[in-house]
Amino acid sequence: MDFVLDLIATLSRWCRGHLSEIAMALMATLLVQFGPSINAWVQRSVGSLNFVLRTLIFVLVCAIGYGLAMVFFTPWVAKGLGYFNNYTLAPVLLLVFFLIGVLADRS
Repeated sequence: MDFVLDLIATLSRWCRGHLSEIAMALMATLLVQFGPSINAWVQRSVGSLNFVLRTLIFVLVCAIGYGLAMVFFTPWVAKGLGYFNNYTLAPVLLLVFFLIGVLADRS
């Protein structure tokens, strides 16, 4: 049992050194997963507008909206992950990536 706890703590310490990259991977994966739904909602919402305005809104949502989400939400995710201790960080990350994989498989 001590070996398993030591392995988890070692993995968590390694992950702690790479939390910003892990948080960015989580955000990118979530945006790729939910991006088509967001795009479909935007298309439904602005579908009756002029072509130029509709295109401008769609570009703003995709380029600026997704870009700002990556830039501003990634540090929040990293900070939230930093609250986990060395015995819970690695299992939580494995669980989160597993759940995202299950969501991706279902859609």
